Amino acid sequence: MQHIIDAICHPGSEQDFAALELPDSYRAVTVHKDEVDLFEGLPTRDKDPRRSMHLDQVPTPQLAAGEALIAVMASSINYNTVWTSIFEPIPTFGFLEKYGRLNDAAKRHDLPYHVIGSDAAGVVLRVGPGVSAWKPGDQVVAHCLSVELESPLGHNDTMLDPEQRIWGFETNFGGLAELAVVKSNQLMPKPAHLTWEEAASPGLVNSTAYRQLVSRNGGDMKQGDVVLIWGASGGLGSYATQYALNGGAIPVCVVSSEAKADLCRSMGAELIIDRSAEAYRFWKDEQTQDPKEWQRLGKQIRSLTGGDDVDIVFEHPGRETFGASVYVAKKGGTIVTCASTSGYMHEYDNRYLWMNLKRIIGSHFANYREAYEANRLIAKGMIHPTLSKAFPLEQAGQAAFEVHRNAHQGKVGVLCLAPAEGLGVTNPELRALHLPAINRFRDA
Repeated sequence: MQHIIDAICHPGSEQDFAALELPDSYRAVTVHKDEVDLFEGLPTRDKDPRRSMHLDQVPTPQLAAGEALIAVMASSINYNTVWTSIFEPIPTFGFLEKYGRLNDAAKRHDLPYHVIGSDAAGVVLRVGPGVSAWKPGDQVVAHCLSVELESPLGHNDTMLDPEQRIWGFETNFGGLAELAVVKSNQLMPKPAHLTWEEAASPGLVNSTAYRQLVSRNGGDMKQGDVVLIWGASGGLGSYATQYALNGGAIPVCVVSSEAKADLCRSMGAELIIDRSAEAYRFWKDEQTQDPKEWQRLGKQIRSLTGGDDVDIVFEHPGRETFGASVYVAKKGGTIVTCASTSGYMHEYDNRYLWMNLKRIIGSHFANYREAYEANRLIAKGMIHPTLSKAFPLEQAGQAAFEVHRNAHQGKVGVLCLAPAEGLGVTNPELRALHLPAINRFRDA
């Protein structure tokens, strides 16, 4: 593997990446099928990714048509990595088994181990039959939509394809590894002004935020919209905050500490709600919500906006906040939801939805066009990565543990083949122009 690292980090003038010898195996972060009962009986918070995530040597898979093999320089942790590692809401091996029944190429994915991870930045090493848009040596980032596109249902919006999957979560050979297998239509150009770890960090969350808030498939945000953003300094919310500001909207950023409030202010947000300082408790107990707390939140929002209610709620905590989100949206407003990191079973008072003509829109990742547009904004320096720290591949379990416990800011990266942080920049002039914004979360 060292010869691949050397070729990437110290390229010659005529480096032929297609001629580089591929290893028979590579290091990858996995979960094991025979451990799906590891945390049985434990509450979610006590399930520890450090126990279930293994660094294994696994065989290098053969490429199928339309695929590419990439040398992964860096990856990052998403909440789906946490779900995979704690086997919630279900073990991901059911996804791999179902995919394996689809065709002969998909059978490769049904294994007793799952190579996880849904982000990657690296270099193309090989392409399979039928790939013409990418070639060995291309520096790329991978977005995580894996789609078959044999059904007509996916051709207006690939997220509606019946065989749509999230790579590294519902497929094998993901990005927390030295090598990864992706479909060629997952690839996008690596932003030239970013390091490997910075370039790897936006993929899933940046594209998800773009579709959820900006796209016509999501919130269809316009200038002047008041946007309530839960977890506004986190991995997903930090991109939503940037899109709101970049698009002329008015973000109301909900955070859980003064330090996170300062991060939002550093992005340019002015309207901040610190949930901890305000001591909001939307649930009286496990079964009973408190509408008075919804009302108190709505009143605070109006006090910040000069009397305006919320046009769009950027909702991803789920059960804990969903009742409040439905309540505070304005008449005719929109609640766009994904993730449900605090629980999937949402409860809300439907009177505030139907009688006030509000809409709930489910949003899930992004199609290739949306992901490409989101990456283009990163590449132009209009949206910035929110990487706060990076771990070596050997400590991916610790990285996932910190995300599970919300002991992080922004995104947490993982170095895979990159021997150190700070490598991979090919446009230092653009980097210098945006360095304070790039380092914002690092300096927090």
